[in-house]
Amino acid sequence: MADIRLPEVNKVIMTGRLTRDPELRRTASDRAVTQMGIASSRRYKARDGEWKEMTAFVNVVAWGRQAETCAEFLRKGSAVFVEGRLSSRSWETQDGQKRSTIEVQADRIQFLDRIAKPQVPEDEFVETGGMAGMSDSDDDVPF
Repeated sequence: MADIRLPEVNKVIMTGRLTRDPELRRTASDRAVTQMGIASSRRYKARDGEWKEMTAFVNVVAWGRQAETCAEFLRKGSAVFVEGRLSSRSWETQDGQKRSTIEVQADRIQFLDRIAKPQVPEDEFVETGGMAGMSDSDDDVPF
């Protein structure tokens, strides 16, 4: 049997609400990194005919200017659209226990709640794909 090479696809697209305020930190090289918890729910009809809800809790990591923008404008409960990829990492705790996690490395985070226009140039928000720099008209909302 020949080796079958699967295409490398690692893509996550989700919407949800932040479960806590974003946590902004800086790396040793002064690069901004923000971690956020997101709850993403799905409603479905069970076999008994009742509607049920299933919620997934996912950690999301943003980097650079996108991380700074998220920390500045998002809060617990904010609705977001996230596009990114799964990433795993491992570490050892101070007491020697091995830990690992799988999280989403965000390529794009779009703010879904209406927020006040920031007092910075709109072109700084291109990287985030967020709505922070959009006009107040509902006609401009892409969904």
